Amino acid sequence: MISVDGLTVEFGGTTLFKDISFAINDKDRIALMGKNGAGKSTLLKIIAGNKTPTRGKVSSPGDAVIAYLPQHLLTVDSRSVFEEAAQAFAQVLDMEKEIGELNEQLATRTDYESAGYYELIERVSALSEKYYSLAETNYDAEVEKILLGLGFAREDFGRPTGEFSGGWRMRIELAKILLKKPDLLLLDEPTNHMDIESIQWFEEFLINSAKAVIVISHDRAFVDNITTRTIEVTLGRIYDYKVNYSTYLGLRKERRQQQQKQFDEQQKFIADNQDFIDRFRGTFSKTNQVQSRVKMLEKIIPIEIDEEDTSALRLRFPPSPRSGNYPVILEEVAKSYGDHTVFSDASFSIQRAERVAFVGKNGEGKSTLVKILMGEATHDGKLTIGHNTMIGYFAQNEASLLNEEITVFDTIDDVAKGDIRTRIRDLLGAFMFGGDDWNKKVKVLSGGERTRLAMIKLLLEPVNLLILDEPTNHLDLRTKDILKNALRDYDGTLILVSHDRDFLDGLVSKVYEFGNKRIKEHLGDIHSFLEKKKLENMRTLS
Repeated sequence: MISVDGLTVEFGGTTLFKDISFAINDKDRIALMGKNGAGKSTLLKIIAGNKTPTRGKVSSPGDAVIAYLPQHLLTVDSRSVFEEAAQAFAQVLDMEKEIGELNEQLATRTDYESAGYYELIERVSALSEKYYSLAETNYDAEVEKILLGLGFAREDFGRPTGEFSGGWRMRIELAKILLKKPDLLLLDEPTNHMDIESIQWFEEFLINSAKAVIVISHDRAFVDNITTRTIEVTLGRIYDYKVNYSTYLGLRKERRQQQQKQFDEQQKFIADNQDFIDRFRGTFSKTNQVQSRVKMLEKIIPIEIDEEDTSALRLRFPPSPRSGNYPVILEEVAKSYGDHTVFSDASFSIQRAERVAFVGKNGEGKSTLVKILMGEATHDGKLTIGHNTMIGYFAQNEASLLNEEITVFDTIDDVAKGDIRTRIRDLLGAFMFGGDDWNKKVKVLSGGERTRLAMIKLLLEPVNLLILDEPTNHLDLRTKDILKNALRDYDGTLILVSHDRDFLDGLVSKVYEFGNKRIKEHLGDIHSFLEKKKLENMRTLS
């Protein structure tokens, strides 16, 4: 058991949290929740030993392995993917080397009766016992199993890590962590940049193979599926619920309603007594009663209502001009890079006002097809963009394409045209950029703020075909819900590339699966698609 005892963090005259305590038991799978700035990541870093609290401590057994996956990682570029993942077993290799050195000393020394010689024998014996218990593991097989599960292909194993994007390097780091089989796994947004199949594999791994887990995540389906306990950080303290995230939301609502009721009753009690004091102050016959009530009011501890994020993103897409009946028609469309075929023989059409999802493993061509639709990539076969089709496009790396050296206001002012320029401040306000934010440079914004800023561009002119490539990366749960509701109300055609199952749920009625160099059409929503895939995988294994 790992215990968190009396943790307090203070900086710059501000108390982030005060005197919080809880225990982490084997097989606990905990979601760490709270609004931005509540202290979730700080708490994770303290438990990991990467940050020191102002007061309090984290206690764990001496041999406990605590592994931490931060959002930003470093891998060694000179190693291959396989070599980097195998660094998880560096301790075993070091042990093997030390046993060899000690055995060499025992072979050359002649002071057989000395205390030092006996100490060497004991050290070799203890190390050997530990080494042989660990060495029974087939390390290569373990590394291969984890890398394949996280979405790497065998041909990737020998490639240098420097050839991979940040998302794939994060998976290499995650592979190293999982191979260490930690007693406590600390995960900060682990599913960003993972495809649906890798997330599902990861869920199964955590449920069936991991010990204790604490996770911060904006992926609601992932959090709901893996966690059995929710710890909320709010107003400098914690609330510990022995339930998953969705159940916790209901309990939290009840708690706040109860707090509001108690607060209202306390305010009425204070007002009634203050009214009595004001009315009878100076009345000789009531002096004792007045003084008694004054003292009573002085001793009252005010009831606090837990903070709630009341900032409101008001997102509504402009009405869509009418397009032709089929905004997108593909006839035997194919894409290759040299000898490598991404996909071939793609033939399908998307009707006006239809809502579809592109899903599949990373690297199977989802974003490539989007670039073809946008005219940003060449292709074989015939692509027809229908009559009067006006496309609004949000690229996967849209937020990173922003000019970091200009301000929030200038980012929108530079691309806005016509009457909309007179309403830029209103538009920024609707996306939770207050007056203090307008003159901030883009480079100081968080990932979520950059995504919101990039999304404003979609509202600058009406479109009737929205193509969104991973729009929810870096968005918190609340902002994702707001975007989802706006897309529900959008009256144009929608193509969504996303690995976020909860976000896709209720938004799409058709799924295009990318894999094995083909694009396969599935009628039905994301849940029916995933159920069908699960049955197919079970049949393949049987």
